Amino acid sequence: MQLKVNEQTKIVQIWMTNDEKNDPRAQAKMKELCAQYKEKKYLVAVFYSGKNELYPSILDLLAYNKRKCAELAEQRAPRAQTPRRTVGMDR
Repeated sequence: MQLKVNEQTKIVQIWMTNDEKNDPRAQAKMKELCAQYKEKKYLVAVFYSGKNELYPSILDLLAYNKRKCAELAEQRAPRAQTPRRTVGMDR
């Protein structure tokens, strides 16, 4: 278990391995740390190790984010508008 505490931002990060994820003693220690820091008004984030390979997962995430950014940019692009003619307003 790794513990990272940022006093300035009042953020605590707890990193747990796959083995610790299933260890009742490690879980109890993590819950104890969470309670201690929450009492001090810190934001506590707990991160558990995954089972997938990191590199392919990151590539998939980057590709997904790139697609979403392109979709949002397309939605925000000004749409071509044809000027409207008003009937009876010509002089």
